[in-house]
Amino acid sequence: MPLDHQILWNNCLTIIKDNVPEVSYSTWFAPVVPLKYENKALLIQVPSHFFYEQLENQYADLIGKALQRITGENTLLLYQVMMADIPVQMTAEKHQVVENKLTGIPTRPAMPSNPFDQIITAKLDSQLNPNQTFGNFIGGESNMLARTAGVSIAEKPGKTVFNPLFIHGKSGVGKTHLLHAIGNAAIQQNSNLRVLYVSSHLFQVQYSQAYLNNTVNDFIHFYQSVDLLLIDDVHELAGKTGTQNVFFHIFNHLHQNGKQLVLTCDRPPKDISGIEDRLLTRFKWGLTAEVEKPDYALRVSILQSKLLRDGLHFSDDVISYIARHATENVRDLEGIVVSLMAHSVIYEKEVDLDLAKRIVSNAVAMDERQISVELIENEVCKYFDINPDILQSKSKKQEIAQARQIAMYLSRKYTDKSYSFIGEIIGKRDHATVLHACKTVGNWIETDKKFKSRVEEIEQQIQAK
Repeated sequence: MPLDHQILWNNCLTIIKDNVPEVSYSTWFAPVVPLKYENKALLIQVPSHFFYEQLENQYADLIGKALQRITGENTLLLYQVMMADIPVQMTAEKHQVVENKLTGIPTRPAMPSNPFDQIITAKLDSQLNPNQTFGNFIGGESNMLARTAGVSIAEKPGKTVFNPLFIHGKSGVGKTHLLHAIGNAAIQQNSNLRVLYVSSHLFQVQYSQAYLNNTVNDFIHFYQSVDLLLIDDVHELAGKTGTQNVFFHIFNHLHQNGKQLVLTCDRPPKDISGIEDRLLTRFKWGLTAEVEKPDYALRVSILQSKLLRDGLHFSDDVISYIARHATENVRDLEGIVVSLMAHSVIYEKEVDLDLAKRIVSNAVAMDERQISVELIENEVCKYFDINPDILQSKSKKQEIAQARQIAMYLSRKYTDKSYSFIGEIIGKRDHATVLHACKTVGNWIETDKKFKSRVEEIEQQIQAK
């Protein structure tokens, strides 16, 4: 009778559990699901590519020996990685994505060194990262305008008023991800659409090669054949007169023929130097949308999404601490998560608040000032022009009660103090009162834009202290 895959994996886990720390076992082996065992090969499902890499790098030998001990023969270990709920199989021997026989999803073709090779062909390698989609681009106040415009463009490239869409913001806030998301969504809507993502640096290199090879006309012809052109870091064209001249003609042709352009930059058009005025004017023809650094709520959502995607779990205290201190960009948040997991595995230590504080302090510039409940209480009183003594009183007037509840909500958000501690400081209220205040304010923020704006103004004053 053939060995059942579940029994085989359970027997393996018994051996593995005796050879790895409990933290490592619960982190890297508990989420694994055995799927099939046949022809001397065991197929297991892991939550993410990150899991696959960790198992291969850290535990491949251990798993292999466990399988051999149970089956009495060499057994091939195959992985099925869940990417956006689509199973993608990987083999431990070849370490590459292989075609999924069930879904028929092919491997991503190799990136060509020069897209001009494809001028004649009907199909165009878009150069898009298939893992960067709207599905994992977390939306929030800081990117709402750009994201909404991007979704509209993906549905009808060249048919909206957002042409061009000029997205600007600091490094690491998600501009490149948004470009790829627009391109991937557009192709999903219309597989025949000619979509191309290119960095401004690569565009410049390609133009230089075309100039040296006397193939500038081919260069222009290729780019004029694109339906949706996504150009990253357009500020890097500054000072490149020849490249700007060619891009001007490409831009005009695409725009006049109803083709879509989406550009990213690290600053708004008015602040770019070294770019010809005739181009800057065209950059402003459509919509200029800023992607700002993520606010606290968005940072929490981004962390939760990444943890879910990688099959990881951090406590709420750890997530809150990271979100409060890594405030500048998304890359810092993702880098901290990777560092925490690496330290957890290598040093066999749980991801707790102490470890988070150590990793975060090494990753970002820390603000040593501690936000206290008293500081928050004072800022709320200043905003509402209320005497602190009145806030501490038993008054149940609506404006006083609301200010008191906001102070409690922000104290819970910006400090690591307990509900009981906050209640003791703010009017000697009990734990239940503070808990109720936090839920009430949270509901108001979600349903009342004016109220939400007031709370955000108070937060700005607290953060500025």
